[in-house]
Amino acid sequence: MKIGFIGLGNMGVPMVKNLVKAGYAVTVYNRNEAKSAALAAEIGVAVAGSPADLLPEADVIISMLSDDQAVKSIYSGTAGLFGVSRTKELTVVDMSTVAPETSRMLAEEAARVHISYLDAPVSGSVKPATDAQLVIMVGGPAAAYDKVKPILLTLGKSATHLGDHGAGNVAKLAINLFLGITIQGLSESVVFAEQNGIAADALLPLINESAVGSGITKIKSTNIINRDFKPAFALKLLRKDIRLAEEMGMQSPAGSTLAATLQEAIENGMGEEDMVAIYKQVEQGNIK
Repeated sequence: MKIGFIGLGNMGVPMVKNLVKAGYAVTVYNRNEAKSAALAAEIGVAVAGSPADLLPEADVIISMLSDDQAVKSIYSGTAGLFGVSRTKELTVVDMSTVAPETSRMLAEEAARVHISYLDAPVSGSVKPATDAQLVIMVGGPAAAYDKVKPILLTLGKSATHLGDHGAGNVAKLAINLFLGITIQGLSESVVFAEQNGIAADALLPLINESAVGSGITKIKSTNIINRDFKPAFALKLLRKDIRLAEEMGMQSPAGSTLAATLQEAIENGMGEEDMVAIYKQVEQGNIK
């Protein structure tokens, strides 16, 4: 299968590299042409001048974009891919984190022009994307999922079909809600200990050896100890995901606290930093 790939951000670049490493012919499109050119020079992918330029050759188009509006702008309306004529059968796999309603709307538009559409968001940030260890959750027709499953397993350690359009998005938002609550709890524990004479570099190894330790607490412990907030998953993106959950009617006291912390962190200039900057916000004692 020939693949068109849209979106060369922190996640998209390593995902494309894994597809090429697996032997797929990949053509990329990115709004920032310099990123496309740099990747083409590095690994020899073809570059499309516009999303529509992907259509003549692609059997599958994968998108990995920042938010709902970015995804809609690529696919929807008269200027989107669903409005461009084509000659080949096409499956679209959107791996962005968007609202389930966005996926359902786009799936309806795709069906009207005989395109198969899947929502397939991922759990995992830059390192899992680099190591092809993403967890992929999929909503949409089972036949379309079966067709692209080998591609998905090139990008991740698992791919699970969960049901109709939007099911993958629901699962992803649930996971990110848990992720954010975990980082909030970790941050509050570390700050409490520090305020009472126990340093982060003493407490965090104990947390990670205890029953409450997890993969994410171990990964982010180094960030907290070294005060390293270089983004693997930007705090503003986690805020976007929690906002989507709120718009779906999320009823979670812990989730509401997390949303307030994230919003305050953004207002304090931490939006471009890694989500573990939640720790800095808790440390500053600025939670409303």
